[in-house]
Amino acid sequence: MTEITAPGPSGIFDSIRRVTTAGVEYWYARELQQHLGYDTWENFETAIRRAMEACEGSGVAASHQFLETTKMMTVGKGGRRQGKDFYLSRYACYLIAMNADPHKARVALAQSYFAVQTRRQEIAEAASEDDKRLEIRERVKASSTALNSTASRSGVTHFAFFHDAGYRGMYNASQGAVKRMKGIAPSEDFLDCVGPLELSANDFRIRLTEEKLRVNGVKGQKPAEEVHAAVGRKVRKTVVEEIGRPPEKLPRAESIKQIEKRKRKELKGK
Repeated sequence: MTEITAPGPSGIFDSIRRVTTAGVEYWYARELQQHLGYDTWENFETAIRRAMEACEGSGVAASHQFLETTKMMTVGKGGRRQGKDFYLSRYACYLIAMNADPHKARVALAQSYFAVQTRRQEIAEAASEDDKRLEIRERVKASSTALNSTASRSGVTHFAFFHDAGYRGMYNASQGAVKRMKGIAPSEDFLDCVGPLELSANDFRIRLTEEKLRVNGVKGQKPAEEVHAAVGRKVRKTVVEEIGRPPEKLPRAESIKQIEKRKRKELKGK
């Protein structure tokens, strides 16, 4: 694993934090052992094993958080030998701290540090997910505008029927029925309340329909509806094949309107 020493705060746990050239942070178990006040590796490894069990119990694969490795170590009077070590994620460090000896003074400090830093990371990841949804939603709006324009040139006059054909193809139900399945209120915009994957699938449906109408020179309300429904069925099939369930079974997401409201509030607070 190629590494660079991480800059940043000078706290004792930040001082041993490392970052790969790909931007992935990690800690060495042997270094964490010293900072938690463990004299022997054997005792510390017991805490590591308890942490790994807790990790598996939480539904997270321990192999993704605790990566066993070996390193050369100094022993005796300048001797060298191979010793076991682990690459640890932030979550792994948190679990070790929570399963370490509570009587050691630095364990409580580690628990606080990794709990706070893990929460900060969760908040940052949530913000990133929000930004991703906002970006995709804007793309869907642009795609929908292009589709409406092309559909109009194709002779579509009843746009509610035309769009419903696409939803029925993709969801096997009308948009209103899918809203009820997902617990989306009638007054809420459907595409404001689905996650990034489902949004992207709808964007593909809309873009592909627009392309087929334009390139194939489709004319008339019914032929346009048939194209939209056929594209919706293809997208549905792809979703089922790739994730094992149809799009109507995907959970609703927080309304984008609420995300936008929260972001405006955050900006005002700065």
